[in-house]
Amino acid sequence: MNFFRGVMGGQAAGPQPSGAETIQKLCDRVASSTLLEDRRDAVRALKSLSKKYRMEVGTQAMDHLITILQTDRSDSEILGYALDTLYNIICNDEEEEQDAVTPLPASGKHKNVSMPDENAQKQADDLGTQFTDKFIEDPEHITLLLTLLEDFDFHVRWPGVKLLTSLLKNQGVQVQGIILVSPMGVSRLMDLLADSREVIRNDGLLLLQQLTKGNAAIQKIVAFENAFERLLDIISEEGSSDGGIVVEDCLLLLLNLLKNNSSNQNFFKEGSYIQRMKPWFEVGDDNSGWSAQKVTNLHLMLQLVRVMVSPVNSPGATASCQKSMYQCGLLQQLCTILMATGVPADILTETINTVSEVIRGSQVNQDYFASVNAPSNPPRPAIVVLLMSMVNERQPFVLRCAVLYCFQCFLYKNQKGQGEIVATLLPSTIDANSISAGQLLCGGLFSADSLSNWCAAVALAHALQDNLTQKEQLLRVQLATSLGKPPVSLLQQCTNILSQGSKVQTRVGLLMLLCTWISNCPIAVTHFLHNQENVPFLTAQISENLGEDERLVQGLCALLLGICILYNDNSLENYTKEKLKQLIEKRIGKENFVEKLGFITKHELYSRAAQKPQPVFPSPEQMLFDHEFTKLVKELEGVITKAVHKSSEEEKKEEEVKKTLEQHDNIVTQYKELIREQDAQIQELKEQVASMTAQHEQMQTTVGQQLSQIQQHKDQYNILKLKLGKENQSQSNNQADSTQMNGLQTEELSQLREEVEELRKQHALLQSQLGDKDALIRSLKSASAQTTEGSAEGSDNTKRLQELDELRSQLQAQSEEITQLKSERQDLLRKAEDGESDTVPSSDGSLDVAKMSELESRLAAQTSETERLKEEAKGLSESRAELEQQLASATSTVAILQTEKTKLQTEVQESKKEQDDLLMLLADQDQKIHSLKLRLKGLGETVEDDDDLDARDQTDDDDEDEDDED
Repeated sequence: MNFFRGVMGGQAAGPQPSGAETIQKLCDRVASSTLLEDRRDAVRALKSLSKKYRMEVGTQAMDHLITILQTDRSDSEILGYALDTLYNIICNDEEEEQDAVTPLPASGKHKNVSMPDENAQKQADDLGTQFTDKFIEDPEHITLLLTLLEDFDFHVRWPGVKLLTSLLKNQGVQVQGIILVSPMGVSRLMDLLADSREVIRNDGLLLLQQLTKGNAAIQKIVAFENAFERLLDIISEEGSSDGGIVVEDCLLLLLNLLKNNSSNQNFFKEGSYIQRMKPWFEVGDDNSGWSAQKVTNLHLMLQLVRVMVSPVNSPGATASCQKSMYQCGLLQQLCTILMATGVPADILTETINTVSEVIRGSQVNQDYFASVNAPSNPPRPAIVVLLMSMVNERQPFVLRCAVLYCFQCFLYKNQKGQGEIVATLLPSTIDANSISAGQLLCGGLFSADSLSNWCAAVALAHALQDNLTQKEQLLRVQLATSLGKPPVSLLQQCTNILSQGSKVQTRVGLLMLLCTWISNCPIAVTHFLHNQENVPFLTAQISENLGEDERLVQGLCALLLGICILYNDNSLENYTKEKLKQLIEKRIGKENFVEKLGFITKHELYSRAAQKPQPVFPSPEQMLFDHEFTKLVKELEGVITKAVHKSSEEEKKEEEVKKTLEQHDNIVTQYKELIREQDAQIQELKEQVASMTAQHEQMQTTVGQQLSQIQQHKDQYNILKLKLGKENQSQSNNQADSTQMNGLQTEELSQLREEVEELRKQHALLQSQLGDKDALIRSLKSASAQTTEGSAEGSDNTKRLQELDELRSQLQAQSEEITQLKSERQDLLRKAEDGESDTVPSSDGSLDVAKMSELESRLAAQTSETERLKEEAKGLSESRAELEQQLASATSTVAILQTEKTKLQTEVQESKKEQDDLLMLLADQDQKIHSLKLRLKGLGETVEDDDDLDARDQTDDDDEDEDDED
């Protein structure tokens, strides 16, 4: 116990052991003790020594501490001590290392006071990194730590969170990779946000911040673990912008999840989380209580909005987010903050930047922003109020840059807004009683402040960007310079200021404005060259050897002169393209001109401005280039260089080649139109053939149905015939029975026999008549089937005949059109051959001839397709004639068959009636014969047996069968 008493601060007898010896003994105790209490006391002692003897504890005790985490997981107290000890030796926080820094002496001159702190912090960082590398050598240690975080005990979970956060700070990439492949690793960490203990939840936020840095895969997993919902709930519970440091941590984590991650941005938008951002910016009228934390929170919230609509995002995603922000009222809320009073300068600046990117390229949002008015008397448009701040040199530099960015975003792809701005400068729309945007821009353009000159020039250049109409309209602007002098144009006034030799920033801004103005506008180039002083001034500026500061101005002058050559319509005889190039060659030199032109892109600030649209400059003196102007330079530099080096002969050849290509393009276009028309005709014919084929198939199905109906009629007829046969057989049986009853007396018997013979003759006659009629019916069956089929087909083929007539007329009209097109094609080919013989042969001509031959082959193929369709139509017309003949014959046969059938039915009905009468008569005779037979037997006369009668009846039946067969 003396050992522990010495460690824990008690006085022990004898010499005190050193720190390393004490730590070694404690490590031995942790490794060898069998009792949990002894190990717990040893680990607690290591924890108390871990800050003072960080190196020794880390090198000797780390493995034993990890073993404790693996084996003693049932005791939360020893786990907490072990995790705290590991955190102390791995953590690099400055407040944890203050004890390790050697204090400076109280006396002395205090030279290099900060050097010991910096060196000590650097050593501490290196030490923490080394211990972190040792800890993560085995990935199972991270997995073990993630498992311990599932323990709900506060003394285990909290130090585990802090330890994992320190590991991520020291070796983030390696630890992220281990957690990413660990099963349910990220999900376990997300459970920390649901912990009811705020300390663990808040440290869990810090852990997730480190975990999501620069790892898109983990960011996606965290987002799909419902992180957005949880974080937004925490922000609402903590008071949104009025909340504390927890809100800041939540916002930082949201920025990590959304920045440069299009998948999470889309998920955030689709989950309707943009709508939940609107209450953050509902700042009350009483803006006096702007605490530092509130400013920080609101600044992060604005950054979060900008992340969703950043210009670096895909255009489709940005446009969708801009639309959602307008629909939910977020843009309106931001404009309210923009026009509010008492807002801190940095919040106002960030709000202006946020509004800029929300409206950039969105016509609906830009129109809304144009309608926003400041709460002043009288009300002024928000654009005018912002421009007043931009041209005011007393405003902060960052605020002026933000206003310029807002104005640029308002005019980006907004021709309507560009027209409104330029219209405020035109004489017909100027209102002397109010301040307009155009007046503010002109005032800034010609003020004494060089930064105002530059901002106004760039803003006016954006009003002309990619808008030829406004470039021409701006030529009408006239300025009154002084009393008693005539007004001068805005273009002339800009060149006058250039020639006066103002500051470099002012001249750079004016040159950028002039280059943007006259590019791709021949009328503006003519106005610029019309002033006889402009070209000599530019050549003088370019040809002089000036210092480093003037090189940029020389490059911009070379660019302006090159634009005058490139977009010159040769309307001025003294300044045609050729004369300007000769002037460059004589006064400047082509190589020198190109070298001066290259000064622009070689400038160090050029590449910085080309990176992103927002104008961000460390100081006003470095504000020289505009982002959109860098695009114009990149587009025109190579073209101007080629134009300067080209001779007049090369330009003439190029013009001739262009004309030839245009002619060929016109011919190819005509052939394409012809092929399109023929394709349409062939498609129509194919559709007609398809429709006729469908009708033919429908007719075939109808014929099949009629054939089935005829078969049903045949079956009914056969059934009727069988019924008649049975009735006849029953009649013959009755007659046979009646013949057996002959004889009562000779005379009566003979009479009866004569009557029976007459009845038999009548019956035989009826049977013969029935046989003849049966034969007639059988002969008519085949004809009925054929004629019925013909009639069915004929009734449906009438439509096909009409369609064939229409198809024949269409084919005839199309053949006439094709003949006309062939003649036109021959004329075009003859003209093309004449044009090819006149023009100079070139590789482009051969390509056009190949295109023409290909088009001719396609035309021939379509002509053959048309011929094939004609042959099909001819075959259909022949089949039509045959069907007409069959229809006529079938119609006549069907009429005959119908009449015969009706006659046959009436005769059958009559024969039925006659047979019924005969049966009645036979029944009476049977009764009489029976009575006579009884009387003959009573008188003692012999009566014939039944066998004799049966034999006689059998012979009679055979004779009747032979007659029927005959």
